[in-house]
Amino acid sequence: MRTIGQCEVALELMCERSLEREAFGRRIADFANVQDWIAETRLEIDQARLLVFKAAHKMDREGNAAARVDVSAIKIVAARLQTRVVDRAMQVFGAMGLTPDTPLSYLWTWGRALRFLDGPDEVHLRVVSRAELAKAKANSGNSGPYFVPPAALGVG
Repeated sequence: MRTIGQCEVALELMCERSLEREAFGRRIADFANVQDWIAETRLEIDQARLLVFKAAHKMDREGNAAARVDVSAIKIVAARLQTRVVDRAMQVFGAMGLTPDTPLSYLWTWGRALRFLDGPDEVHLRVVSRAELAKAKANSGNSGPYFVPPAALGVG
């Protein structure tokens, strides 16, 4: 998915720049908050990629229509992630990140378009919520799959 690829590029740029840029006499890569941004970004990219693998697996087993909700979830998660990741990278770059000479400025501009290409988040949120409500409706009348009576827990 192009969005996850853009996140990978932004992470790579963030790491490279944090090793070069200095503040208060130290490389900014040595600051805990920058290290946290890098780690959080890696974890979030991997999470988004797992959603893609899950949807692809479902498509292989059950066909494209079966993964409709998963694809909508990926679109929302990945587009929002791209915005967060590029924002973190911009903070690492400072004002230099806004110059047209850096790929980061392109990613910054492109990130906004990703929020409405292939349908705005709100459309995909409806797809996900309708699927969840349909599951709840199908389970109405029973306690649901995760209900544990209080007495079984020694409560009440």
